Amino acid sequence: MAGAGRRRRRGASVSVRLADIVDVLDETYPPSLASDWDAVGLVCGDPGDLIESVTVAVDATAEVVDTVGPGGLLLAHHPLLLRGVHSVAADHPKGALIHRLIRSGAALFTAHTNADAARPGVSDALAEAVGLTVEEVLDPAPDRPHPMPAGCGIGRIGSLPRPERFADVVARVAAALPPTAWGVRAAGDPDKPVSRVAVCGGAGDSLLPAVAQTGAQAYLTADLRHHPADEHSRASGVGLIDVAHWASEFPWCAQAAEVLRDRFGTSITVCVSRLRTDPWNVAVTPEFSGAGE
Repeated sequence: MAGAGRRRRRGASVSVRLADIVDVLDETYPPSLASDWDAVGLVCGDPGDLIESVTVAVDATAEVVDTVGPGGLLLAHHPLLLRGVHSVAADHPKGALIHRLIRSGAALFTAHTNADAARPGVSDALAEAVGLTVEEVLDPAPDRPHPMPAGCGIGRIGSLPRPERFADVVARVAAALPPTAWGVRAAGDPDKPVSRVAVCGGAGDSLLPAVAQTGAQAYLTADLRHHPADEHSRASGVGLIDVAHWASEFPWCAQAAEVLRDRFGTSITVCVSRLRTDPWNVAVTPEFSGAGE
């Protein structure tokens, strides 16, 4: 019967309609918060189908897709289909993943810049992971004609339980986030006291001017480029902590998984993919003292 959706697989004890999961994700990470250029929401899957498991990951790579079984949903942060996609033919890398998901009866959903701006969202998860108490939004969402949840926007500003040396804050970040070839690099006075930290999961150098006005002593983000970082360091006393893009957004996976567990309980199995999808996988770190000739 059309619209009835897929029946529960034999042996499957629990399941939830995909449409119901989408409703919860849209409520938590409103699509209206997404940037105009972004592509968020349900990528493939029948809303009437029954979902038995959800896997949360930063990226929808082939290795991650392989872990999503029949009746599964992959909730990814980064869009699989975003730039210049004109075909999902199976002989195209992205199209092949879509075909693989559909053939196995699995679905794909993306929460990207809407998850960045939502509260709680990506930067809330990052702040919590490194032990910050969030106090305000770094770059509040602009006013829009439709109602918007309070406290939304990109980045967060939080406080440490007690002041620490900048070098100790860097070590705190390194201990809290998953290790990557990129590692954790920082620019600033190692001995400067830090009590207030700005954070932005993902690429955050566009927010450097805003950070300088917050009263924060340190800024944790990813993908900092040479010239913006250098100019910021010359003009501001705010220390910079730069981590891998994937590592800065990985804490969000646990947050999103908890949202679904809280809403659906044991009706579905929810897990966070432990696969490291950071593209950088080789690092050579020569001895470095922190000072040059």
